[in-house]
Amino acid sequence: MSEITLKGVYKSFGKVAVLHDVDLDIRDGEFVVFVGPSGCGKSTLLRLIAGLDEPSAGDIAIDGRNVNKVPAADRGLAMVFQSYALYPHMSVRQNLAFGLENSKLPRAEIEERITEAARMLEIEPYLDRRPGQLSGGQRQRVAIGRAIVRRPVAFLLDEPLSNLDAELRVSTRAEIAALHERIQSTMIYVTHDQVEAMTLADRIVVLRAGRIEQVGTPLELYNTPTNRFVAGFIGAPHMNFLEGSVAGTANGKARIALGGGLAVEVSGSPATGDKVTIGVRPQHLRRATAGEPALNAMVTLVEELGSETVVHALADGQRLLAVLPGQQKHKPGDKIALGFDAGNLHSFDANGFRIRGTDCR
Repeated sequence: MSEITLKGVYKSFGKVAVLHDVDLDIRDGEFVVFVGPSGCGKSTLLRLIAGLDEPSAGDIAIDGRNVNKVPAADRGLAMVFQSYALYPHMSVRQNLAFGLENSKLPRAEIEERITEAARMLEIEPYLDRRPGQLSGGQRQRVAIGRAIVRRPVAFLLDEPLSNLDAELRVSTRAEIAALHERIQSTMIYVTHDQVEAMTLADRIVVLRAGRIEQVGTPLELYNTPTNRFVAGFIGAPHMNFLEGSVAGTANGKARIALGGGLAVEVSGSPATGDKVTIGVRPQHLRRATAGEPALNAMVTLVEELGSETVVHALADGQRLLAVLPGQQKHKPGDKIALGFDAGNLHSFDANGFRIRGTDCR
């Protein structure tokens, strides 16, 4: 078992509070990703779980045992850092063995664990090389292997792919996902890259300014973000936001005027005159058909990516991004009508919280 529970966790450095009342339950075998902008507290939260820092208040438990005062070395966790932290004068084999030798494990068991980890990570050909003779991706696999041989109750990974180039990030990300599928151990992964979060996580924890904004599966966060911050942070490119106001209410619905004669209806109880933000993802905009509600916009920039075309536009003074399939023939200055399906709209009140039940009219 490797369940990790945080209850009412706070962390301050002097007078600076960086984590506020964090409650979180991480299930055995779950892959959980902490994601958020720089400075949101995700690495600090990971360090508290690892035992590298102590909480200012609250409790951290592993398998039901409070570990607030338990040293990092005695928590049964293994951490993989952003920097590979390999010993440059040692071979890969020696790097993998070093921690086990310090733990006085029998030589036969050390060799068995190294062989198993090397096979799992496909680094057998590199066991006699030194880190300086390896590529960045190979070194990261060795760093992960050093964690695997310890057979920890959980793995903690702090932005392990940030030093890799784009191609290596994709391939190593797939390797980490496959590794989790094989070993079924609890993994907690920190990143600022929401694409990594979406592709790796069983559940994502979105943090902002030291607080948890939302916890859920990738598709829960994508389809039903609890507030405007989560809606804008999850998904690439980020969600479009159109500012509007309540023009009137009837039958439990509010009519939101967006400008240019376009309006949508949302369920709920905003009052006439209240500010409401309508969100629509760039992938959910398309070329409008005749007669349907549309955003009339002017193209300002076109990014031709081959399989898709990203169109930047202005609609009633508000910036829009539309991801259109295939190779579209647009250029700056063109007029374009962008349609959308009612079920793909999101709405947020003046405080940024989600309003449920939006449809177009």
